[in-house]
Amino acid sequence: MPLFGPLHLTLIAAIAAVSILASLLVRAKRLPARATCLAIGWGLVINELIWWTFRYSREGLHATNLPLQLCDVSLWLSALACITRARRMVEFAYFVGIAGAGMAVLTPNLYWPWPSYPAIYFFIAHGGIVIAVSVLVFGRVVALEPGAVWRAFAVLLAFAAAIGVVDKLAGADYMFLCEKPKGASLLDSFGPWPWYLVGGAALALALFWLLWLPVRPTRPSASPASRSSASP
Repeated sequence: MPLFGPLHLTLIAAIAAVSILASLLVRAKRLPARATCLAIGWGLVINELIWWTFRYSREGLHATNLPLQLCDVSLWLSALACITRARRMVEFAYFVGIAGAGMAVLTPNLYWPWPSYPAIYFFIAHGGIVIAVSVLVFGRVVALEPGAVWRAFAVLLAFAAAIGVVDKLAGADYMFLCEKPKGASLLDSFGPWPWYLVGGAALALALFWLLWLPVRPTRPSASPASRSSASP
């Protein structure tokens, strides 16, 4: 699939359109929030289990193909966030889901040609993450609280550190901590290892802050009575 070719742009537009439409309908209460979130959450779970059955029946299960990439984790967190609507789970899934899965949709690292099942699964899974967290946050199902950016970024760094240990022990490259993706990605802009890790972390924090701007809680303005009582 050519990067930003007609098919790729169509898939990006479809994911964006579904995310926006579903969020607006839930926000306007034209779709029931609980039922919509449950449908998306369980849909993600079922889709992932079908993929695991397909993948591991062919590859087998070994130390270098475990579901430990960041998008694997964010998919399950997004599914659980939809099912439970737990605030901290929604918080981390929102930042990591849109920043990580969104970037994957923009610069897909496909090992199979389109329209093979693995290529279709890739866009369903990553697009599903974006749709799920969009509905939860932009649909105003769960509101994020102050400090969300730093909490999510701290969890991301802790997870990356743990995955780094797994990479070292298993000889794997989960989260691309040892080597950049084979296909084109923004990490190519940050130079060789280990500098692209530093650049990638800075980029993640910048994206988190950009994602925080439209959903951050606003401080309520002071009422006329409180302003008059505070004036000399």
